[in-house]
Amino acid sequence: MKGAILDRVVAAARAHRSVALATELGSGRQLVLDGSAVEGDLALDAASTAAVRDIWRAGRSRTIETPAGRVFVEVLTPPMRCFVVGAVHIAQPLAHMLAMVDYAVTVIDPRGAFATEARFPGVDLVSEWPDEALERLHPDRGSAVVALTHDPKLDDPALAAALRSECFYIGALGSRRNHARRCERLKEQGFTDADLARIHGPIGLSIGAISPAEVAVSIVAEMIQVWRQGRAAEAEAA
Repeated sequence: MKGAILDRVVAAARAHRSVALATELGSGRQLVLDGSAVEGDLALDAASTAAVRDIWRAGRSRTIETPAGRVFVEVLTPPMRCFVVGAVHIAQPLAHMLAMVDYAVTVIDPRGAFATEARFPGVDLVSEWPDEALERLHPDRGSAVVALTHDPKLDDPALAAALRSECFYIGALGSRRNHARRCERLKEQGFTDADLARIHGPIGLSIGAISPAEVAVSIVAEMIQVWRQGRAAEAEAA
């Protein structure tokens, strides 16, 4: 891998962007597709470049036939992230389950008595106010934001920050009545019905969950469903 390509791959990883690395198997020539930018010594025609872009959107590496020869397209994707707002009891099994399905988990809670290493061993803990933390951490299209505190002072700013981002999933704990009130408060901040439709509330798939672990299962399952269905729709539209 040449230096310029390596530099772009590393920069994308640091910025939490996925890229597609295309390698012509006969010659070893390569190009990297990073959003709208294409760089490298592998020259592909427009149709082959479009095929590389489709693979990047779908997120699944594979080999394609091109006029330049057989090309292996590898999608390099940083770990997906989940920002859990509220170091509450549900957050403990949720953080563990998310790690099991390869999410990088960050628990955000300014209340130091809740967000402790003893309660969340090995989990990144952030003690900033949720909106400030999310503005700094920049949730992207590979990120989820889950608000669990039931406290409007914490959940509402977090949800507002999430709605301003490209994150693929936003969820908020609470009853339908509480969610309706939450949406009214967010409307007062200028968010539209279309914006608010992005929030999954009550959070999680409807599986009759009762215990904290069961609620965590329902949240993880809904996140997987939203992500997989969204990627499938993108692939069909490409």
